[in-house]
Amino acid sequence: MSTAAAQRILGLIDLTSLNDGDAPAAIDALCARAVTPHGAVAAVCIWPRFVAQARAKLGGSPVRVATVVNFPGGGDAPDAVARDIAACVRDGAHEIDIVLPYRRYLANDTAAAGAVLAAARAACGAAVPLKVILESGAFPDRLTLGAAARFAILAGADFIKTSTGKIAIGATLPAAETMIGTIQGTNRRVGFKASGGIRTVAQASEYLAVADRIMGAAWVGPSTFRIGASGLLDDVLITLGATAAAPAAAGTY
Repeated sequence: MSTAAAQRILGLIDLTSLNDGDAPAAIDALCARAVTPHGAVAAVCIWPRFVAQARAKLGGSPVRVATVVNFPGGGDAPDAVARDIAACVRDGAHEIDIVLPYRRYLANDTAAAGAVLAAARAACGAAVPLKVILESGAFPDRLTLGAAARFAILAGADFIKTSTGKIAIGATLPAAETMIGTIQGTNRRVGFKASGGIRTVAQASEYLAVADRIMGAAWVGPSTFRIGASGLLDDVLITLGATAAAPAAAGTY
């Protein structure tokens, strides 16, 4: 793959570590990887307990700190979601990635799913972007996934995201096409995040091609397009002629 593609991808990465055994040393290492000789990634995405640590480690850099709530199962109550987000924001989180209560949504309990997203939107306020994880691999077809994408957008999502990376099916190109197409059809400024199994520049480039085709090449940027990954940065750096900064983190991303 070309160095131009790798350079474009670098600034769109949410460098992710959401492994059960993550420890402070692993987060320090992740933050160190986030700023490279070729530029910085868009964000690091970590467990809530590491937000303050990451903010301190990345102080002065352009890298944003994202964290996850209602993750990975999507089963928390609205008041718990609101409390968790408030704590993350106090600790310095720039962005919140929240799991849509997709099991409730798929069981036609849209009121319960909507209550969680409403609580999350209120807790984030206007300043903190809300990235709603649909868990696209759990949806039976593209029609249902597109409806869920619209549901999340109308509930105030700033981004819609494919996957937690914690179930068997992560990001797929058909899911990306459905979700980005839904964004295009709503005429709202909403971003898209692909996550779950994207590990190479070649794979990431396929998702960029979908976005370019539907939205136009000028649409893609860190405020509208992200790729959640752990190992992708290594392939980006190798493509750019650098040695990979560190072994890719173990896990599903």
